[in-house]
Amino acid sequence: MTDQTGRTGPDIRDDRAAGKLFAYENGTAAGVIVYFVMDGAPAALVAVHTVVEPGHEGKGIAGSLVREFYAMAGREEVPVVPLCPYAAKWASRHPDEAPEAPAELVERAKEQLASRPELY
Repeated sequence: MTDQTGRTGPDIRDDRAAGKLFAYENGTAAGVIVYFVMDGAPAALVAVHTVVEPGHEGKGIAGSLVREFYAMAGREEVPVVPLCPYAAKWASRHPDEAPEAPAELVERAKEQLASRPELY
């Protein structure tokens, strides 16, 4: 995959049923965002956890995952609630790519996660 600067990045694939957005490098899983689709209306994609596998750190994989997560939400026309600290930090650094979620959605996402810890 080539990013907007022309660099080649990881191959990113969504497994919606599992709630995981995977990044692969040379066919090997290099990172993942664990997420869920928030119940109710309006819907939202909620990033819970971002992990980059040992040996793949420092290559921009986490940033590529979060960027694609926001792009995916944009294509679906739903907001992102970044409960994951890395995703939240990335969003604050890229406000042009990561619109801020309304406070009430953030609270609903936190409540849903607290009531269903298996989503983490």
